[in-house]
Amino acid sequence: MTSRTNTQESLTLAFEILKRIPRHRKITAPELHTQLQEIGIERSIRTIQRNLEMLSENFELDRDTRSKPYGYSWRKMSNGLSANYLTTQESLLLSLAEQYLKLILPTKILSSLESYFDEARYNLEHNPANTRAKSWRNKIRVVSETIPLLAPQMDPEVLSLISEALYEDRLITVEYYNAEHKRHTATVMPLGLAQQGVRLYLVCRFDGFDNERTLAIHRIKKVVVSTFNFKRPQDFTLEKYDTDGRFGFGEGDSCFIEFLITKKAGFHLLETPLSKDQIIEECEGHYKISATVIDSLQLERWIRGFGSDITLLSKIRDHNVCSTV
Repeated sequence: MTSRTNTQESLTLAFEILKRIPRHRKITAPELHTQLQEIGIERSIRTIQRNLEMLSENFELDRDTRSKPYGYSWRKMSNGLSANYLTTQESLLLSLAEQYLKLILPTKILSSLESYFDEARYNLEHNPANTRAKSWRNKIRVVSETIPLLAPQMDPEVLSLISEALYEDRLITVEYYNAEHKRHTATVMPLGLAQQGVRLYLVCRFDGFDNERTLAIHRIKKVVVSTFNFKRPQDFTLEKYDTDGRFGFGEGDSCFIEFLITKKAGFHLLETPLSKDQIIEECEGHYKISATVIDSLQLERWIRGFGSDITLLSKIRDHNVCSTV
């Protein structure tokens, strides 16, 4: 049984190494060592080096010995490992995934996919048959509904540690500063990551509390990942946290609003309603609209953004009139 287990482990290691050897650049044993660690395979660098020596003798691998650490890649005319061959469609998908998901993919998964990202980029850039797929990336774009902002500076190590702890459900101790530039240190449960525009937020529970809070990743200056795991709260889902308007600076409370808005400013609400219960009455030069929405600072900013084009008639929260104009 032990011999069979050792053989399976050796084959698994060899296969994982082959999957990560690129075609169009060199990869070294230390790089492979890091990538394998990210997916939970713990082997010494010497073991990986021995495997690379063996694999280069039995597969169509180039071994660059001009400097240390040695670099390995598939030979130019080689078909490589069939599992490592990417079609045009797969190359395009991976290219878009790297572009739009790199901040919200777990760091371990992102690292383990690096050789595939490299392969996808090369396929799209250098294969004439992929010209149309390459041009597709320039034909689509996620656009902002507000004035475009530059992304805040984030510490890559901080994001990596938070991603690791979130993936493994481990407690973390964070040092951060708030909007008033006051520094704090706290132990928290990382519960979710959310990207809002150019900002990335950590949803978490502070030690000793039973409610969720949001921390801007760029304001976190230091992270220490605990060896202790935690049990995720059963009453929490990131989807509900979002639909409750918590990223819009609300507390999850609904309100019923009624307002007049000019037809020019409000036409888009006929196509994209505020809610499923939205009611629109057409008046001369205006629409009278009523809907149940999440009460939040974001709602207030949205209303103020229309200036003189909107007149708030009433806002009812918890069956009480909060404001009437």
